[in-house]
Amino acid sequence: MGPGEGMQVEVVWAVAPRQVRESRLQLPDGATVQQALLSSGWDVLAAVAAGELAVSVWGRRVEGLHAPLRDGDRVELTRPLRVDPKVARRERFQRQGARAPGLFARRC
Repeated sequence: MGPGEGMQVEVVWAVAPRQVRESRLQLPDGATVQQALLSSGWDVLAAVAAGELAVSVWGRRVEGLHAPLRDGDRVELTRPLRVDPKVARRERFQRQGARAPGLFARRC
């Protein structure tokens, strides 16, 4: 795509565990995150404003919806974490116990 023709952006939404919606959009140059979300056709702006969904571009959180996008950007909508990953890993290890020597095995 040449200059002045617009840009292509991908919007991805993790609706539920193992459920992902994807939409490839053709937007004008200088489009913002908000314009991409509106163009996707998904009614998500209220959820973003309420803090129920987080918005990031290539995994980096976007604080304002007026952040500009570039050609090839990937806008991601994610649900908040239910449990801190470190805590979940610690609890999983406590439940499983040290069944077999592995990462924490004693070495002679």
